[in-house]
Parts: sequence; C-alpha cells; structure tokens
Amino acid sequence: MPESTTEVTVPVKDLAGILPFVLLALIFWLLIIRPQRRRQSELSKTQQTLGPGSEVMLGSGIFGTVTSVEDDRIHLEIAPGTVVAVARQAVVRVVEPKSDHDTAMPEVAPEPRTDETGTDEQHQ
Repeated sequence: MPESTTEVTVPVKDLAGILPFVLLALIFWLLIIRPQRRRQSELSKTQQTLGPGSEVMLGSGIFGTVTSVEDDRIHLEIAPGTVVAVARQAVVRVVEPKSDHDTAMPEVAPEPRTDETGTDEQHQ
C-alpha cells in the first residue's frame, strides 16, 4: 500500500518543478509574442492596401506620396518630379493628412525683458 502512494506523489513533485517554467513561457507569450504578431499583421495589412495618392513614411524616415504600385514595389514621389522605386515592405505607416487646426502656429508667450545687467526689469 505505501508504494502506490509514493508513486502518485512523485509525478506531482515533478509537475511542481516544471510549473514555474510553464508559467514563464505563458507570460512571455502573452507580453511579447502575441502583441508582436498583432503589430506585424496590421503592418502587413497596411502595406497591402497602399494605393496611388497615399502619403507614407518609410523605415528610413523618408516621407513621400505613392504614385504607382507593382507587386512588391511602390513608386514614391519624395519631391516634385523625383520618383523612387522602393520595396513595399519599406513602408512602416500611412501618414494621415494634417487638418488646418493642426498646422496653425501656436501662440508664444513673450519673453521677459532684461536690462543690461541681465536682471529682470519686473523684479526691480
């Protein structure tokens, strides 16, 4: 009888030793792998839906407007009259056009005036 009890407890002890590694793998998957897959699928979807007229940013930081699309390449106008061919995978995001409200100049507070000694005139 005692032999059957020890046989049952030995696998439970082995499971308790493996459990921290299983939990660590689960946390790693939830925090790193799953979000990365989601970002990769969104990026792939963005790259597949590019069309002429889209304003994009490349991985190198170059901004431009898509003029034409081929299978694995896009033609990008980076300056008036300057068109370059780049790999579709080089596009990292589509740039949304700015509204008029975003391009307005922000108001700047006037700087305090100082006299020749460099002290504020207001504090004298």
